[in-house]
Amino acid sequence: MQALKSLFVMLLGAISALYLMNVGWGVVEFVPDNLPFVGNLDEATATFLLLNCLAYFGINIGPLRKLLPADKRLKSDQPETRADRK
Repeated sequence: MQALKSLFVMLLGAISALYLMNVGWGVVEFVPDNLPFVGNLDEATATFLLLNCLAYFGINIGPLRKLLPADKRLKSDQPETRADRK
């Protein structure tokens, strides 16, 4: 079941990356970019999905590293405790 979940996340990340690379040359868009205020929501959603897919596989970009479970974080990403300061 875990392999199926990883495959789904990988596929979703690949689709998001392809959408952001604009392989459809602007012909294939869910929301036209020339609409005010909502024109970039599809790209924002694709970016959000791609960053979360990368975080799922341990590739942490920016503040997403704090969303990972403690056992998946690197030792350098762990918050400092009072015991560490002594």
